[in-house]
This record gives sequence, structure tokens and C-alpha cells, in this order.
Amino acid sequence: MSAVALLALAPAAAAQEAGQGLESSQRREPSQGREPVPGQESKEPKAPKEFVALGDVDPTILQEIRYITPHNFTGRPVKGYRRPVCLLTRPAALALHRVQRGLLRRGYTLKVYDCYRPQRAVASFVAWGKDLSDQRMKREFYPRVDKSRLFEDGYIAEKSGHSRGSTMDLTVVRLPAVPTRPYVPGERLVPCHAPKWQRFPDNSLDMGTGYDCMDTLSHTLDPRVRGQRKANRLLLKSSMEAAGFVNLPQEWWHYTYRTEPFPDTYFDFPVSYRSVHGR
Repeated sequence: MSAVALLALAPAAAAQEAGQGLESSQRREPSQGREPVPGQESKEPKAPKEFVALGDVDPTILQEIRYITPHNFTGRPVKGYRRPVCLLTRPAALALHRVQRGLLRRGYTLKVYDCYRPQRAVASFVAWGKDLSDQRMKREFYPRVDKSRLFEDGYIAEKSGHSRGSTMDLTVVRLPAVPTRPYVPGERLVPCHAPKWQRFPDNSLDMGTGYDCMDTLSHTLDPRVRGQRKANRLLLKSSMEAAGFVNLPQEWWHYTYRTEPFPDTYFDFPVSYRSVHGR
């Protein structure tokens, strides 16, 4: 079957399989995000035709795009994120749809935290990493790492595979999915390595740490992660690898489609529907 036919069939079939378990608050929310100044949008670069919005391929996959919110390690919305939407290359999105079909049959769903990431966002991470005075989110996201070591330890870099369009950060959620409450800026932070019942609430299966936890406990096969938490990581890992994805061993949530179409190209179009729909 052609890719075009798959795109036409995927949303209806997957939505029927998911039933009522997927909450609308974690689907696409076009009303959120930051608008560019008048006239800026038309000047922004567009995505190549090989890019799609994940929701157009499989609307049953939950999307909780963290970097458009202040609930991330910088403590502010990240440059380049205009809408809470997952953009991916078409092959990666179709492969993720295959993973989702298998998980739905077992009573689970995927949830993405981040997908394509513009180079301008990566540059903003680098600038944040060099500003040692800004540690507002340290208690949650890097409580056991000195910020001066984030580059040396590999947590921050000047290039990211996300900018190539076939890498995503994601987890597994049990159905029916209970929505994650919004983060309130200024609320008390809890270390990302704390037990799940103490951490910021997330409807994800317990993976042993929160998302984006800059800690060795986030290493996918860290031996300190045992029992059900280990089983949950391996459920995600085995499901993704069977569809052609490769895990970054230092981050249980990070996967790249093995045969990515742009292995050497880093894009900088904004994260918005217009980037893929306005071409």
C-alpha cells in the first residue's frame, strides 16, 4: 500500500481502536502557542515536503509538547515553538503509527513530549547552558548535576538529532489516559529522580525518572531501575525497535528512526502547522 493510502487510512482506523481513552486536552491544540509578529510568518522557512504533522498520520497518539510551555529545564517557552504540535518526517511518522497500533491492542498509547526541534531552539539551549546564573529549574531537572558540567556531560550540545526531523522524545501511557495537569510557574519543584508519587504528575507509566531528567538514572538500562519500572522502559524500547527506531542509551525517552531521510541536515523552520500545511 502506498504512503498516501496509509495516510488516508491511519487516522480513522487508529481512532476507532483507541475508543474513548484519549483525552482531548492532550490532542492537538491549535489555539495555544505564541504568534509571530505581523508579516514574520510569511518570511519563515517552510518544512520540506517530506515533513508531516503527526496528528495527520495518527491522531490517537497523545501530544504533550513540553517546550512550548515553561515546564522544561529552562523554565520558559522555547524559541521556535509556535504550536504544541509534533512534526516529523513522513517515514518516521508512519513508523510511529505502526508502534501505536501494537500498543493500542495492549491497552496503551504513545505520548510524545518533543519531535522535530528547530536549530534556533537548540541554540537557545546552548545560550541557557552558558548562563550559570539561571538555575530556576535545577531542583527538578538537574538536581544532582552542577550546571557548569551540562556540556561536558553531554546534556547540552550545539546540534541535536531532533533538528533532522526523525527523532522524538516519548513515553507510554495506560488507557484510558488521565490528562496531566498544567504546570504552574513558581510551584514547588520535586527532583525528577524522586519516586513517581512525589514527582510532578505525569500520566506516563513509571519509567523511574521524569522526562528530561538530566541524571544517570535516566540511562535506559541503568541497573538501579528494576521491577515494573524496568519492564515499562523495555516495553517502550522493544516496541520502538521493532518498528525501526534506535534508542539513545543515555535517555529512556529518546528515539531516532534508523533510516531517517535527512541524516546530515539540520532544519530551522518553526514548530507550527503552517510549516507543513502552508507550503
